[in-house]
Amino acid sequence: MRNRSLRFLLAAAFAAVLPSLALASSHSEAPGTARDRLADDTDAYMFVAKDARNAVTFVGNWVPLLEPNGGPNFYSFDEQVAYYLNIDNVGDCQDHIRYEFEFKSTRQNDNTFLYNTGVVTSLDDPDLNVRQFYTLTRYDNGTPTVLLTDAPVAPNFVGPVSMPDYHRLATAAIQRLDDGTRVFVGPRDDPFFVDLGATFDLLTIRKPPGNRGKGVDGVSNYNVLSIVVQVPKTRLTKDGREPSADRNNHILGLYDSAERFQTTTINGDGTRTGSGPQVQVSRLGMPLVNEVVIPLGKKDLFNASKPTGDGQFLSFVTNPELAGLLTALYNIQTPPSPRNDLVAIFLTGIPDLNQPANGTACEMLRLNMTIAPAHKPCRFGVLAGDVAGFPNGRRLSDDVVDIAERVVAGATPFTPTFNVPPNNQLGDGIDFNDRPFLSSFPYVAPPHDPLSRRGHRRQDSDLRECVVGNGGDDDDDDDDDLRMPVDETDEAAPSAAGISLVGGNPSSDMALEFSVPVDAYVTLKVYDVQGRMLRTLVDQPAGAGTFRATWNGLRDDGGVAGKGIYFVRLTTDGQVAGTRKIVLD
Repeated sequence: MRNRSLRFLLAAAFAAVLPSLALASSHSEAPGTARDRLADDTDAYMFVAKDARNAVTFVGNWVPLLEPNGGPNFYSFDEQVAYYLNIDNVGDCQDHIRYEFEFKSTRQNDNTFLYNTGVVTSLDDPDLNVRQFYTLTRYDNGTPTVLLTDAPVAPNFVGPVSMPDYHRLATAAIQRLDDGTRVFVGPRDDPFFVDLGATFDLLTIRKPPGNRGKGVDGVSNYNVLSIVVQVPKTRLTKDGREPSADRNNHILGLYDSAERFQTTTINGDGTRTGSGPQVQVSRLGMPLVNEVVIPLGKKDLFNASKPTGDGQFLSFVTNPELAGLLTALYNIQTPPSPRNDLVAIFLTGIPDLNQPANGTACEMLRLNMTIAPAHKPCRFGVLAGDVAGFPNGRRLSDDVVDIAERVVAGATPFTPTFNVPPNNQLGDGIDFNDRPFLSSFPYVAPPHDPLSRRGHRRQDSDLRECVVGNGGDDDDDDDDDLRMPVDETDEAAPSAAGISLVGGNPSSDMALEFSVPVDAYVTLKVYDVQGRMLRTLVDQPAGAGTFRATWNGLRDDGGVAGKGIYFVRLTTDGQVAGTRKIVLD
């Protein structure tokens, strides 16, 4: 009883100062955005994609934890909010390039409660009743240029009956500009992954110290609203030339933001109008900074501030509360203050990697555009020698929760004395997303089907750590200075397609792991012993990688399959890649 009480008190004290870690990367992380969800940045990403090496891809996500069953009024961007991608291409923390998105909504028929009045086969289908459009303006050092007007937002996925080919419908929303820029706006699967439930339950690590799976992805099966912009590198450098370290034009800083009218009026008919100047109410660059670095009383201030004012928050980085609590509560020794290692990682960029020459310290996501995409990406990014990953930019698959926990514990080359177990083994037991990412623009996985939404996923098998060579295509050119000691090797791209069971069999909730060695169109379907297809778990293009799926016994029509023997079949590009027998109890 004494040990149990002690654990309760310690965990409760820890949870009191870290509740927002569970909502990382920025899911309602501050009091203000918790009350203003449509303006809430959830995550920012910036990377060079394998299929677009001469461009940089930016992903800004807004509006957290969107339930796919969102009808009759499905989620949308707020018409009284301006959404921004802010880019610093000089290194002085100023907004030298801004992509501004402003929205408007229309209805074809006000006399129905339906989002769509029939089967929707195109973006201009008369049966698509509710539509949203955006105007995209690019600002170069304050000078505006309108790039798109009334461009369509991809509609919400109402379901397979209403939208039998949603992938094609959403793809039609991709805009291509004359300079090579591509733009997509619409609902997507939330690419962030974290064990929400365990973190809230007295900061439980289901299998300590967190590097051996067993986590439950609390963000799985939720959607988010995405803005994805892919811009040629020469449209991003300060001199319009190819990025080069010699010219010091190769490093970008990024943060997303949202600005709302200062005054909102609720009219007599229930509608709302905004007036006055626009005020910044949300901001996100590096993940987890506002969550576990900025204290509760300063979070709204941080969201309202510009990076040029980040000096007021410096002490929270150099003397982080989280590091002290790891030592006091769990006897995990961390580096002493001042934490200049955290300043390099979160505020200035890492020397000889993504730190601009003569740059100014501020909180931004930074990317060295000259580093090629990794041939075999590792979810630990720079910590494992994969310098094309976080914190050099951020890819969709980067495990920023595990990385951030280990960085705060000092498990980096900056503080080698602390780069030991358990510091370099910390994690939440969730290591990848619940849906395959796309291998081509807009990369973020499609939104979930509300008709067959599944429960949260359980990761049942142990996952291996990963060590890779570097961020480029030459696997032999290792960067030992940036390598992190890990237990075993793990490659993002498996050597062969296949499917395996990672939980109990028989089970009432089957856990499956499937691998895709190369980019392909993937299906994962459940059949009964008579060969009748009962449930489609995955049906989409997929980039190479390993992913998870679960089946809880429900058919596509919502009925219960019942106890018995079934078969799960994986196909890639129409070819059967594997079949597994499962027993549902």
